[in-house]
Amino acid sequence: QVQLVESGGGLVQAGGSLRLSCAASGRTFSSLAMGWWRQAPGKEREFVAVISRDGVSTTYTNSVKDRFTISRDNAKNTVYLQMNSLKPEDTAVYYCAARATWGIPRDGYNYWGQGTQVTVSS
Repeated sequence: QVQLVESGGGLVQAGGSLRLSCAASGRTFSSLAMGWWRQAPGKEREFVAVISRDGVSTTYTNSVKDRFTISRDNAKNTVYLQMNSLKPEDTAVYYCAARATWGIPRDGYNYWGQGTQVTVSS
């Protein structure tokens, strides 16, 4: 089992920045690829970014490329999402998720956090 706890959400003005953190426990963190997903009210949960076990490879959804950065610290069992130049359309609940192998499809993610709210005002 893996437990994931997100933090760092909040209210920010458009153009501002936030850094989300996700602390993992229960299984060797370095054996897991880690992803961030988000869900806006009335919309499907969507993929945001994923990082490989060793932190070398990353992939982003097009709408956040060049604005968001995913990173990880395996010594601290933590994955981060640095979000810059935030837009109102980034408003959502952001979820941290873990999977055993590299990939994007949602059904590959076996573990999910409880989510943290990010609200971007215009």
